[in-house]
Parts: sequence; structure tokens; C-alpha cells
Amino acid sequence: MTTKASGRERWLRIGLLLAAGLFVAYLDRSNLSIGIKGVARDLGFQGGAFATTSSLTLTAFLWGYLVSNLLGGFLTARIDAKWILLVSVVGYSACTFAIGFSPNVATLVALRVGVGIFEGFYWPQQFRLAKEWFDEQEMSRASALIQYYGQYLALALGFFVLTPVYAAFDWRHLFWLLGGIGLVVIVPLYAVFLRSRPGVPRFAPVRISRTEGPKRERLTPASFGGWRFLLIVFSYFANGMLFWGITLFLPQTVSAFGLSPTLSGLATATPYLVSLLLTFPMIALSDRTGKRGPIAVSGLVVGGILIACLPFTHNAVAQFVLISLSVGYFTAAYTPNIWAIAVTRLSATAVGPATGIINGFGAGGGGIVAGWLVGGLLAATGSYFPGFAVLGIAAILGGLALAVYVRTTSDKPSESEQVEQETVR
Repeated sequence: MTTKASGRERWLRIGLLLAAGLFVAYLDRSNLSIGIKGVARDLGFQGGAFATTSSLTLTAFLWGYLVSNLLGGFLTARIDAKWILLVSVVGYSACTFAIGFSPNVATLVALRVGVGIFEGFYWPQQFRLAKEWFDEQEMSRASALIQYYGQYLALALGFFVLTPVYAAFDWRHLFWLLGGIGLVVIVPLYAVFLRSRPGVPRFAPVRISRTEGPKRERLTPASFGGWRFLLIVFSYFANGMLFWGITLFLPQTVSAFGLSPTLSGLATATPYLVSLLLTFPMIALSDRTGKRGPIAVSGLVVGGILIACLPFTHNAVAQFVLISLSVGYFTAAYTPNIWAIAVTRLSATAVGPATGIINGFGAGGGGIVAGWLVGGLLAATGSYFPGFAVLGIAAILGGLALAVYVRTTSDKPSESEQVEQETVR
């Protein structure tokens, strides 16, 4: 592929393909929640055992996901990201397909842990490829396409697409369908079209020095930015708390508004639809101005302030507007930019491990803490809003941490990073 051809095709060959893979991955995460009643009926945990057993089966994914995000990031320092992505898609698709044959709860839980493990390995690799193929001015758009739309389109559309399949064919066919799509569609597309940028070694990526020649980079705390890296990890942890804390409990919150089932479904989807609409102007502003840091900070701070106001608002319409604007704005402003910030400020070798750590602790740890926090305050107060307000305060603190990170971290690549970029181009 020539340089000119790569400029025309990389958005389809890299960006769109990775978004498609992540879209299917998010459908695989949500399908059990759609078919859980049928699973309970067939595997024998209806009635009194339903609450405990269904919670176990649904959360089994997160434990595998948390661990493998951390491990998967470090694999990119040794192995070409394409091959890890292929193994990951084969793995989570095969586990999803096999769930359709589950004879008992133990098998189901084990396979759900497997889905989480393989999807956790997948996550850091997409940003390693983004680092290779897209330059700094394009990174917000690339991050939005690869991660943001893959994730949020699945959240916004998944239930609408999969619920009729479950109603028509039951839960086993649901898993066979999604697992089959991964194996029959995504895996061949990745094998044929997806590849690392020419000039990037398949194994043991190297840093290039003008004076010393090829030299393998040794990962140290300094590779991630030293103590400042903890700021971006905490920022994403706060993001995970706000996002998962709202997402996990949003359907129950909306049901308290007294809407019809149809309107409740539409209301639950509205924050994500708002987010999708706001992303177009936000990524254009980010790439045009280069002010990714302040825009991402505003996402957490503004979103946190809006959510923190919920306990002081007693009108259902106002509460719905606050939730929709908070989730819509903070995800559109923060999510694409935080990954662009992380990817552009790290070397190619450190990108995979760093994004694995950020996502592992942020999505896994932040989500777990948020679920415990909101649930505990609900039991104590009878309302979701006190817990939401605490999430808002955490988001504000995360925004301040990110502001410190941006102010104390250089936007310019180091000399060795510049040489590395020149070498792969």
C-alpha cells in the first residue's frame, strides 16, 4: 500500500473495521441481559434464586475484563496488535457462540468470564493501531470512530436490534447469531484487511535513535509519564463511576417518572442519542483547535455539576433534562478526547499497556465502585439521586485531575517519539 493509498483507505481499513469489531463486542456484552429470563427458565434458577444467580452471571464478564485489560496492554509491547486482535475476536465470539449450548449455570459463568477476558485483551490493541496510522491532528476523529461510535451505537441500538431476535427465537439463538457474526464476518475482515503500518515490526516494537540505531524500549514508570499517569487513571476512574453509575440505574430511574413502557424505552435511550449528536461538533472542535485537554475537562466538570444538581430538582422533566444533558455532553466531550490525549502523549510501545491500565481500572474499577455506591445510598435514602450526586462530585474531581495532567504534560512528542513517527511513515 502506498502512502497516498493509505491516506485514502486507512479510515475504512483501520478505523471502520475496528469500530465494527467493538460494536459486535458490545452487543456480546449486552445480550445476556436481554435473554436472562429465558436463561433462568432453562438453566433452573427462577424464583428465589433468580436475583443472586442472575447477578453472578451478568457480572462474571467484568471480572475477566478487568484483569485482561491490564495484561492485554503489555502484550502490545511484544506482539503485533493485529494478531492479538484476531485471537481476541475469535475468542470472545467462540465463547459467545458456546454460551448458546450451556447446560448449566457453571458453564455459563465460565464462558462469560471467557468473553470478558478476550474482550479485555482486545481493547488496548485498537489504540496501538490508531497510534500507528493516525497523526495527532486526526486522533480525536479516529478515537471517536474506533471507540466512541463502536460503543455508543451498540448501546443506543443494541436493545432495539436484539430484543426482537430474542422474542422470535429465544436466548440460545441470540448467542449463536452474535457469536457467528464475529466468527464469520469480523474475523475474515480483520485477517484480510487489518494490518499494522508498514515499517512497524511485527514482534518486539523498537524505538529508533539517530545515534544508537534500533533499540528496544524498556517500559518503566517514566514511559507512562511518571506520577502524572496516575492523574489520567483517576480521571478515567471518575468517568467510569459517572458513566456506569448512571447507565446501570437509568432504566429504574426513568421508570419512576411514570411513563408508558414505550416512552420509558425512548427516555432511557435519549442520553446516548444526545451524546451521538453532540459528538460531531465536539470532535471537529477538538481536532480544529487542538484543545482536547480543556474540552475533555469540561466534559467531566460540566457533566458532574449537572448530575450533582439532581437532589435539588423535584420536577421529573427537569430531572430527565439534567440526566440527558449530563450524559450526552460529558460522553461527547470527554470520551473521544481522553483517548486522543493518552495516545498522542505516549510512545507506540507504551500505548497498549497504558490504555489497558486506564480502561481496566476506569471501566472495571469505577463501574464496580459506582454500583456499590449508588445501591448503598438507594437502600439508605430510597432515592437514586443522592448516589448520582456523589458520582457528580467524583466526576468534578476527575476533571480537575485531568486539568493538572494536561497542564503538566507536554503536547509535543519527545525527540525519540518524533524519530519513531518519521520511521514508520
